[in-house]
Amino acid sequence: MGINLINFLSSKSKSKSLREFQDLDHLDGVSISTISANLYNNDRDDLVMFYFRDGANFASLYTQSNIVSENIKWNLNQKTKKIYSLIINTRNANCFTGKQGYKSLEKIADIVSQKLNDKQKEDEDEPKKIKSKEILFGCTGTIGETYPEEKIKKRIPELVSKLKYTQNKYIWMKAALGIMTTDTQPKMAMEECEIGSTKVKIFGIAKGSGMIQPNMGTTLGYIFTDANIPNDVLKKLIKKNISTTFNAISCDGDTSTNDMVAIFSTAYAKHKLIKNASDEKLQFFDESLNKVLLNLAKRVVADGEGASKFVSINIVNCKTEIDAKKIGFSIANSPLVKTAIAGEDPNWGRVVMAIGKAGVQINLDKLDIKFGNLNIIQNGKIFSGYSEVEVAEYMKNDNIEINVNISSGTKNFVTYTMDFTKKYIEINADYRS
Repeated sequence: MGINLINFLSSKSKSKSLREFQDLDHLDGVSISTISANLYNNDRDDLVMFYFRDGANFASLYTQSNIVSENIKWNLNQKTKKIYSLIINTRNANCFTGKQGYKSLEKIADIVSQKLNDKQKEDEDEPKKIKSKEILFGCTGTIGETYPEEKIKKRIPELVSKLKYTQNKYIWMKAALGIMTTDTQPKMAMEECEIGSTKVKIFGIAKGSGMIQPNMGTTLGYIFTDANIPNDVLKKLIKKNISTTFNAISCDGDTSTNDMVAIFSTAYAKHKLIKNASDEKLQFFDESLNKVLLNLAKRVVADGEGASKFVSINIVNCKTEIDAKKIGFSIANSPLVKTAIAGEDPNWGRVVMAIGKAGVQINLDKLDIKFGNLNIIQNGKIFSGYSEVEVAEYMKNDNIEINVNISSGTKNFVTYTMDFTKKYIEINADYRS
């Protein structure tokens, strides 16, 4: 199962070097298959299956939008303790498809469960009975188009037959490529840590480039671990770590109808029993999970539609974290700030504007603003040594930091975003052409 080069070529990837990506290797209990269902009317991979032959504990977070896709409705309706498969299609969001979209998932889940049951009988000494409700879906793509049920059903036998029990970097890469839409690069991350004295792995893939403003866990993100962690603990861990990772990014201020971040635990690592989320043995796992989520979230922003700059907005010393977050996203989502950054214009007045409209009480006499380490505003006034030439030179960097000190308390928040270029308009104007 080699890399499908059509994915790289059609994505106009900024870099096609595999060396830039982490070496995700084998993870016990996870099997992967990636194929083309011709959803793009070409041979690029667009259908991905993850199969957990012994089942997996899981937890998911979904979009808070009032309009959600049919696959989100399906996932929320499945009240089961273990999941045996996750299936992701691209090109079609299965949103605003009504009964047809939901019924299609029912039919596909029935076929998948039948084929996986056949595989259980072929491969397992004690085959398990997999039910359709033990299958989750991820959908991404255009809203409002008829869900391609027949195309997907037709390819389920091949999808199951190509499942690989042993994984390597190229198989993970193929899966990450297979879930992309307007992304230009696949997004993968991994960490290894210990629970007690037992080594465990945490792998993750994600997709996302546009329609990104966090209101849960933006875009699609899937985390896999061989740790043995109960569902309720997984839920607490992912909910805790989403706030400073996927919920700290914005590309364009739009929350998707399909947002989904899920974690799957195969329980192959034989560590001591985890009873609750405050268990001391989870310290390093908790930290590593945050690193994987943040790595993926940053990759989403760096690959934002048409992006030329990666922007970190550090808001410090606020009265509350909520205030810091409001200010950070007010700056991150300002088209005027984003276009100034794209034009490498040190127009700090736009940052001041964005701070002012955030709805947070500001003591102007205590406000400090820096671009990188360069002082712009100090104690509410233009810094005496301010040099527009120096700041303009700084704006040529690919990575930009906007540092704002509110001086009203001790709470901080970091928001990650990208600039708005002419390419952003071209991508979204031509999205369905």
